[in-house]
Amino acid sequence: MRVGITGHRGLSDEVERQVRALFTEAVASYGATDLVGVSCIADGPDTWFAQTVLDHGGQIEVVLPAEQYRADLPDWHHPTYDELLRRAVKIHRTGLDTSGSHAHMAGSELLVDQVDELLAVWDGQPARGHGGTADVVTYARHKGVPVRVLWPEGATRD
Repeated sequence: MRVGITGHRGLSDEVERQVRALFTEAVASYGATDLVGVSCIADGPDTWFAQTVLDHGGQIEVVLPAEQYRADLPDWHHPTYDELLRRAVKIHRTGLDTSGSHAHMAGSELLVDQVDELLAVWDGQPARGHGGTADVVTYARHKGVPVRVLWPEGATRD
């Protein structure tokens, strides 16, 4: 089973705790050892999911939205990003060099095109910018890829 991830970044510690628990349940439901998680490994849900897949014996593939993507991520995230990239069994590239919303959406589309199902850590609200979680969910649904929304009851985001 190939499962992709999209989700809101910048969530609170409490929402992170709840989402990580939801990921543990989801990974267990797939049969982790046969699971390939596909992620752009940004800080937040992308990374939490990739780590959960690896922790349960699955494999990860990474999508790089742009060659300069890492530079757009917070400096504190770089060691985790580098470690997950090193552990990836395959890396998918969009062919774009410059990172930004266009590249992020291109990466998300490439990710969706690789998976059997998409997990979305999504509050159900419209995207706050091009390439946001809602746009990725819309793309997946348009392509016929099942979307499984994981959003803790009562959770909010800034």
